[in-house]
Formats: sequence, C-alpha cells, structure tokens
Amino acid sequence: MTIRLPIQSWMNAPGVAAVMQALVARGGPGAARFVGGCVRDAVLGRPVGDVDIATVLAPQETLGALAGAGIRAEPTGIDHGTVTAVVAGRGYEVTSLRRDVQTDGRRAVVAFTTDWSEDAQRRDFRLNALYLDTDGTLYDPTGEGLADARTGRIVFVGDARTRIREDYLRILRFFRFWAWYGRGAPDPDAVSACAALKDGLATLSGERVAKELLKLLAADDPRGVLRLMAACGVLNVLLPEVQDLSRFEGLVGVETDLLFACDPLLRLAALAPDDPAALGAMGERLRLSTRQKRRLLNCASDEVRIVSWMSPREIRRAIYRLGAEAFKDRAVLAWAASDRPATTPQWRMLLVYPDTWTPPPFPLSGEEIMAAGVAEGPLVGRVRQEIETWWIDLDFTDDKMAVLERLKAVAQGLAY
Repeated sequence: MTIRLPIQSWMNAPGVAAVMQALVARGGPGAARFVGGCVRDAVLGRPVGDVDIATVLAPQETLGALAGAGIRAEPTGIDHGTVTAVVAGRGYEVTSLRRDVQTDGRRAVVAFTTDWSEDAQRRDFRLNALYLDTDGTLYDPTGEGLADARTGRIVFVGDARTRIREDYLRILRFFRFWAWYGRGAPDPDAVSACAALKDGLATLSGERVAKELLKLLAADDPRGVLRLMAACGVLNVLLPEVQDLSRFEGLVGVETDLLFACDPLLRLAALAPDDPAALGAMGERLRLSTRQKRRLLNCASDEVRIVSWMSPREIRRAIYRLGAEAFKDRAVLAWAASDRPATTPQWRMLLVYPDTWTPPPFPLSGEEIMAAGVAEGPLVGRVRQEIETWWIDLDFTDDKMAVLERLKAVAQGLAY
C-alpha cells in the first residue's frame, strides 16, 4: 500500500528544494529522500526543525552533485557518509545509504549501499527509519515505523541489544525519544537491553552524552522517564552525583504549573546535590561549556541563602551579590526543594524582582579612593570592600556626598 503525506511547506523551501534537485540531477529520480526526524514529525503534525536527507549517491558523488549546482558542501562526516550542504547560511545533512561493517559501541566502520532497506536496518528506532519522497510518498521499510510514530512506541530496529552494541549512546536516545514521543508502557525488550548494557555508557565522550542528555531534559515532562532511568540503573552510570529526584521533580512541577519554559541546564542542576564539588565534577565530565559550568556552580553558591520570606531589601542585596541569573536559578531551585505549592506568591515575587530592579553601579572608582589618600595596591581593594559593604547595608544609597564622607573616614582611620 502506498502512503502519501500532504506536501509540507518545509519540503518546498528554497534551500531544501535546491539540495534535492542537485542530488536527483546527478542520481536520477528517487536518488534522494527525506529521512528521520523531519519525516517522523511530519507524520505527527509537529513542527519540523532540521531537515535530513538520505541518498543513493556515494559521498564523493554527493560532493560533486552539490558543487555542480553551486551549493557549498562541507565533508562534516564523510567517512560515515555525511556531507553538509549549506544554502543561505542553513545546513542540510545529506548521508549516503550505508550499512555497518564493524562497530565498537562508539564508532562504526561503514560500507555504502544503494539499498534503502539495508540502510533502514542500521538505524536506531523504527519510527526514525521512515523515508519521504518530494511528492509525499512515504516509505516504511521496517513495516512498523509509521504505526510506532502514530501510537507513541519507541522500538529498536531489529534486536535491541545489537543496536545498542553498535552505539551505546542509543541507550540515552531511547529514553530521550520516550520522553518526547512515548505513550503508554515502554517497550520491555528495549528497557531490558538498556539496563543490561548500561555500563557501555561510560565509554562515551562527555560531549555526546551532554548533548543527548540536555535534549532529553528539554522534554515537557521527563519525570517518569528519569524515574525509569533510575530504576534500571542507567541514571547512576550517567550521573553518579544524583542522590534522589525530589528537587528535579519539584522543578518540573513548578515549571508545569506556572507555564514556565523548561530550562534543561537548570533541570540538570536540580538533579545534583547542592554542592559545588558535585556540580563541578558533573560539568567537567560532561564537557560543558565554560558558561554552562559557571552557571551550574552558581546554583550551588552558599554566599546567600534564598528563602521565600525574604524582604525586598534582602532580595536586592542577594541580586547584587549573585547577579540576576544566579539569583533566579537559586530561587527556582529553592522553591522546587520546598513544600510550597506553585501558587505561593512569595516565591513568585522573588522570580519577578530581578526584572523590575537593576543593581546600581558602585559609586566609587579606584581613582577616587586613591585621591582620598589610600596608597595604590591591595589596600585600595580592602577600602573598596569596606565601603561597598556599608553602601549595601544602606540599601544602595545614591547620596554620593555620604559615600565620599564614608571614604574620608575610612581613609583617615587607615592612616593611624
């Protein structure tokens, strides 16, 4: 039975059309089809993001076809058959049909093929092994991918343990796709295989794990999936710092009840204990960016205690000390760890306060401090810190004369 989908707007986008036309011009009709996530999301009526393309052309032929059409092509993963076509600043991954020759759980040696069914057999899940022609014709080589997509089943192509041994990241991908698309009970063979082979996750690079984990945590409500990962031992291999899920579940609850946009990095912080050493180790192991690691560490700062009954003056002081982002992060995490419901107005006030108050700049420069008779060097910093503490205690007074008088008194005191 031939299944046709309505032509999607993304299929006719100029960049997509140009790449497909270049491949068909070189390989003939049927030389290229859309594959994977864009097809799955089109079936489900979801917005399509990245557009991936599969082709019968070998990688060098793909490069030639794109160059012949005036399209810039980058050999981003050419050993595995992937070329990125760049049109108007947007990249489209074009991958040659392939089969695995040898794998070690992290990388594979592949051979290229022109057999669409053979290519489908080395993909991870049946709902990702769907192909779509430019005329809307849908191909389902496994015979179950379309039904899986429509019913929310996440099932490995063929034998689950074989697929996982080809790439242990597929364990994490199973839970990620379950968080985003799964409905009903998870496939028992998949869960059993993930549990049995979980130690293979330790062989993966931190970057690959982090990318997949943050995608999982970006799902609307991944609480049930994290519980399942904990129950089968996968979570402990990935994040040994995690002691319990209560704060994480509280955070997702706050986000859900208040219709907050989910924040994957903050959810990651909520999983770990409120301990700089634990968060630092996690950030290093996952090879997070410098900014991401700094944000995680700021979530565990003990410089200021965040509680729901803080006065406006205490809130301003905390925002000044922590910065707006860290203050919001710590306030949300403190709320998530409390037993207060999402309707608690005090917590909500804490979260909006940084949007209504901007910390003023400290009203003294180093030059002014030295002009008051303080010798250049470390003493300038000590004087600045002394006056800054006084200034904060006065709730950031804007009386410059009072600040200068305080400076004079401190400078004179240091002279004796």
